[in-house]
Amino acid sequence: MSVIVLSAHLKLDFLYFLCYYICMFVDTAKIFVQAGRGGNGAVSFRRELYIEKGGPDGGDGGKGGDVIFRATKDLNTLLNFRYKPEIKAKNGENGSKRNKTGKSGEDLIVKVPVGTLAKRDGEVLADLKFDGEEAVIARGGDGGFGNAHFKSSVRQTPRVAELGEAGETFEADLELKLLADVGLVGFPNAGKSTFLSVVSNARPEIANYAFTTLTPNLGVAEIDGFNLLIADIPGLIEGASEGKGLGDAFLRHVERTSVLLHLIDIYEENPDEQYKIIREELKKYQPELLGRPEIIALTKAEGMDAEMIDFQISKLRKVADGSQIFAISSSAHQGLKEVLRALRKQVEDFRNSQSEIDSNDEENEEIAVISLSQDEINKAWLVKFNEEENIFEVYGEKIEKFARRTNFMNIHGVNRLRDILRKMGIEHELRRMGAENSSIISISGNQFELVDSNWED
Repeated sequence: MSVIVLSAHLKLDFLYFLCYYICMFVDTAKIFVQAGRGGNGAVSFRRELYIEKGGPDGGDGGKGGDVIFRATKDLNTLLNFRYKPEIKAKNGENGSKRNKTGKSGEDLIVKVPVGTLAKRDGEVLADLKFDGEEAVIARGGDGGFGNAHFKSSVRQTPRVAELGEAGETFEADLELKLLADVGLVGFPNAGKSTFLSVVSNARPEIANYAFTTLTPNLGVAEIDGFNLLIADIPGLIEGASEGKGLGDAFLRHVERTSVLLHLIDIYEENPDEQYKIIREELKKYQPELLGRPEIIALTKAEGMDAEMIDFQISKLRKVADGSQIFAISSSAHQGLKEVLRALRKQVEDFRNSQSEIDSNDEENEEIAVISLSQDEINKAWLVKFNEEENIFEVYGEKIEKFARRTNFMNIHGVNRLRDILRKMGIEHELRRMGAENSSIISISGNQFELVDSNWED
């Protein structure tokens, strides 16, 4: 009876341990991002004593605040985003009389761990690899012009002002990929956590059962005045890339390591088979990982005779394709300096090779590329006739921007948009395609009649 009670206690302790670590380390998150809306422009006219007909003095709206991510080494998890999945920047204030521009919305600075990727619909918005690095994730909307902007020789009392534009709004996927010089890979209970705890300042959980490590651990190892940042990746098993065990959740943390250190229990009957299984899982996840520099270390070698060590190493040499192989004992501190020195050499060589690649990329960027200018792209537009709804649809960055800033409840604002259609040549194309005064035009979801009107007031 007492044995059963003890077993139950152990299970509860393990479940508590499991829950604690899973809750503490979070490397993916989905959040709602909303930049600030721009303030509306004001319609106002000077009303002062002894000034009979004051001109327009409506001020512009303020710009909406941006959402900015800032990488910091003080964070190592995306846990905060699980509790606060909505991120909203401040709106800009409306313009007011006497040409007063509304106050711009304050930018929202959001701290994220170094190594965070932000994606929108699968497209990478930012990849923050350095402490203090910043990136604008969502841009605030521009403020609308006040009526003071629209005064002319033929339009002395403009009663139109622009609406502020909405800020960028979308769902973003966040992904944390640890940045390390060395990634420890191997089967569960291969001795990765013990190795890390001995050679670095890390204190991972260590026990004599599989999947002790439930989250990646980082540690700094010093060798001959050179620091190596080492990441202990939770143990891989066959099928990890397909979701078995814990490997599929943490393989992403291998991507950014300079060198892979394969740790294999020297007492395994077939260490060569374990090595091939790990390599195959890395290949399935990302084939480029097979080209990453690697070193192999047979662990727990204390007490094993030299002949048996050589025998196990000989098995690995047949499949390791020239990789350096060491026999070590973390608990007995055997062979650790040799491994660390080999890792240092590999890391330095990898960094130098990457520098050469970056230098070549910079040279290639100097090759001239013929393309449309951004101004030409912005001015481009397209007209389509929607037969099903019997409306004409207008597309184009510039004209859609004008439409978004138009107050369709104000006839003067709509007439201004019609005037812009005429000046950009869009009305001519609409007429050529058969549009009449009563035809419905749709721009950015807003619909109105074409109406041949000269906007003069």
